[in-house]
Amino acid sequence: MPLLVKICGLKTMRDVDAAIGAGADMIGVVFFPKSPRNVSLATACALSGRTCGRAGVVALAVDPDDDFVAAIMANLKPDLIQLHGAETPERVADIRQRFAVRVMKAIGVGAAEDLAQVPAYAAVSDMLLVDAKPPKTPDGLPGGNGLTFDWRLVAGLDPGRPVMLSGGLHPGNVAEAIRLTRLHGVDVSSGVESSPGRKDPDKIRAFVEAARLTEAEGVW
Repeated sequence: MPLLVKICGLKTMRDVDAAIGAGADMIGVVFFPKSPRNVSLATACALSGRTCGRAGVVALAVDPDDDFVAAIMANLKPDLIQLHGAETPERVADIRQRFAVRVMKAIGVGAAEDLAQVPAYAAVSDMLLVDAKPPKTPDGLPGGNGLTFDWRLVAGLDPGRPVMLSGGLHPGNVAEAIRLTRLHGVDVSSGVESSPGRKDPDKIRAFVEAARLTEAEGVW
């Protein structure tokens, strides 16, 4: 399958235009009040409409309850829900079945033992995302922290589901990440920003271009 490129944490029409214009496959909208990338459901719907079907829409939520998932599905109708909290495999399976939605589960990775949970989540998800394990602080974010991890831990990871790489990616290191991990996709948020929550169109274009050039090398 082609390399998937996702630009996450979009907040404005300008962001969407930049991501789609650069050739991103997916855009992500964040529903997490603590995040500088948080948007309302109404804003997310407007951003989704701007895609005109040219990119998949991913709704990122953190431990959402059924009412909020139902609201997302009724209004936004995303292509994927990205679960980026402490959702158990059972909860992931329940959301996927109850709401008939494709699910991507994020897994925080800081050491080899963190990968022990991959099979259980792969069994109940449509896709996985491996991200840098977030810092254990009261105000810490589950993602979008600009942190990397040892990519060698996930090199060639193949749990029977597509796997995307996230965590500290930016235009200057995405090529190395793709070559080393050979995963199915890359996901960026803070690495294409000029300040927290503010996307930089030039960085978005540079990120996507670097990813596509590396894909074309045939090393992926």
